[in-house]
Amino acid sequence: VGDVSVVDVIDVTYALELPGQTVVYGRMPSESLRFFNRELSWLEFNHRVLEEAKDRSNPLLERLKFLCIVSSNLDEFFEIRVAGLKQQKQGHTAEAHGLSAGEQLRAIAARVRSQVKSQYRLWNDVLRPELEREGISFLTYPDVPARHRKYFSEYFKRQVFPVLTPLAIDPGHPFPQLLNKSLNVVVELNGKDKDLSTDLAIVQVPRILPRVVPVPGGKGRKEFVFIGNLLQHHVGSLFHGVKVRGVHQFRVTRNSDLYFDQEEVENLLSAIESELRKLNRGRAVRLEVQKDCPPEISRRLLDIFSLEKEDLYVADGPINLLRLMPVTHEINRPELKYPPLKPVRSVVVEDTHELFARLRRDDVLLHHPFESFQTVVDFIQSAADDPAVLAIKQTLYRTSSDSPIIPALIEAASEGKQVTAIVELKARFDEEANIRWARLLQEAGVAVVYGMVGLKTHCKLSMVVRQENDGLRRYVHVGTGNYHPSTARLYTDLGLLTCHPEITSEVADVFNFLTGVSRFPQMSHLLVAPFNLHEGMMARVQRETTNARAGKPSGVTVKMNALVDEEIIEALYEASSVGVPIRLLIRGVCCLRPGVPGMSENIHVRSVVGRFLEHSRIFRFENAGNPEIFIGSSDWMPRNFFRRVECCVPVHSPALRRRIDSILESYWKDDVKSRELGSAGQSVRRRPRARGWNAQEEFIREAAERVRQNFIQSTTEPAATAE
Repeated sequence: VGDVSVVDVIDVTYALELPGQTVVYGRMPSESLRFFNRELSWLEFNHRVLEEAKDRSNPLLERLKFLCIVSSNLDEFFEIRVAGLKQQKQGHTAEAHGLSAGEQLRAIAARVRSQVKSQYRLWNDVLRPELEREGISFLTYPDVPARHRKYFSEYFKRQVFPVLTPLAIDPGHPFPQLLNKSLNVVVELNGKDKDLSTDLAIVQVPRILPRVVPVPGGKGRKEFVFIGNLLQHHVGSLFHGVKVRGVHQFRVTRNSDLYFDQEEVENLLSAIESELRKLNRGRAVRLEVQKDCPPEISRRLLDIFSLEKEDLYVADGPINLLRLMPVTHEINRPELKYPPLKPVRSVVVEDTHELFARLRRDDVLLHHPFESFQTVVDFIQSAADDPAVLAIKQTLYRTSSDSPIIPALIEAASEGKQVTAIVELKARFDEEANIRWARLLQEAGVAVVYGMVGLKTHCKLSMVVRQENDGLRRYVHVGTGNYHPSTARLYTDLGLLTCHPEITSEVADVFNFLTGVSRFPQMSHLLVAPFNLHEGMMARVQRETTNARAGKPSGVTVKMNALVDEEIIEALYEASSVGVPIRLLIRGVCCLRPGVPGMSENIHVRSVVGRFLEHSRIFRFENAGNPEIFIGSSDWMPRNFFRRVECCVPVHSPALRRRIDSILESYWKDDVKSRELGSAGQSVRRRPRARGWNAQEEFIREAAERVRQNFIQSTTEPAATAE
């Protein structure tokens, strides 16, 4: 798996070879030969992100962004996945694919250490020197020019010193409850004597301080000093009359999952607010120290946080490379970044009636970020402004602080329209933002619902009810991504706008089910978790198996973020064994083992990692020559099938189905940003042909070409324009 490779499989034991050592994790039951471990598969995905940071064909500042994303991904992985495994280890729960929680944690530690080592090698040996050559420098404090020392001394005195608090560690001062992922320094003092009660103190760096401080002037150069490095140099001023022997940066990561019994709480919003206050004090799961931290200090910190040696990670450079992300945005060097993307407007709305008239003629498929998310915003804003609109219903899983959708819903409510918002308070890491939106919407008169007990509402649905000459008509948007204008510029997603009577009727049933009290209704078109989605997808895979046995055309092509569900993987294995060609585009975790003779030789798995985060979910079944295509919010994971409300919608329009086929073929053709998953779990970058095919770049080109063709050919409809 990347730097870790499977070297042998003999009977039911297996070994992983690491640089300079071989680690054997014990016996491997038969199911482990059928499925990849989820956690190690995720780490292989993060390795693919790291490869993009190494890829010299990417602009330099974009490579730095990928390096930052690797660190951000690891943070979340430890906060949720590793934290969960540690709880399982304490509870002695069942194994996952042949590995106990303890064995998984040891395998994760080995893999992450290798990944972190690669990260810092890339930073120290490649990216930092290349940035230096481009006039962008990151200085350690001893390297700060003498002429700037006075500036930084004053900066520390005026901007940093007043907000710092030295915390002694002794019987009278118990160890402080340091915040999750906060930057801290541990200060070694000059031993214990009659005047000192301790030889150790802690200083936490407040989050209000910037993590990277620019050096003034520069004459065209950009120079920065890390705040932690600045603190290390000046921290002695906090300890009057005491000699400082050493100052070492560290960071602790804590369990950040929410734990409460939703069925037992009377007020879900209050319960989540209470849990959020506890998150920064969750149990420690990882300790990071800089390379210069003495082993004795590392051991003392591990003891303080009740962590083991395998929970210690050493950074050969700045702790938390994510702190470099703001720098990539602030530096105005277009030649070191991707060319700006100008999403095209596939539908331009001149008045409130135009978009609805357009949808009455035919459905609209939106491919973000190549096509502007503004069309979705127009859909909601047009409904808010249109006096013929009677009601708007909306799900909100994640959205941005500057989202125009929230003001549109508030405006609609102020105009007397019936507005309902289903706000998912348990959207991980967005809980606080969603609580603020929920309160704001409630104050404006919007009917706010928090979803169903025990389930996260993850589906992406909007519905508008409009009074027209021939009666009421519903219009809906079904998406694969969140109603989040910012991420819509960074993630690839699909959205379907339609007024198809049967689909809109079933979307209305979903909304009524989520807000009311009733049994889930029978669906003929939509696949909705946790009710008929798993059953519907299983039935379609099995239908392809039956068709292949009967000599009819068969095939499965799926694009999604993760494939974990064992039951559907087994169904895919069975389909493969009878000759069904199966193509899987899986961005992240894939527990299916492809290319195994007699089991999965007809299954190919590829992953595209490029400029934009692949997020769209597409499901295509050959269906004996009459293909069936769905898009929706769900991956093939147990949580999506059984613990969330998800929605997948069929695409009926022949033109839109042809377009989705073209999108899938473009991704499958990609040989620039695509990797092929091997049967041993390794991802191998595909070799580009003479020209190479980068699907995301082709989508940018195609969108621009559609704009050009619309300007040339369209005389009866509004032309598409660049946003």
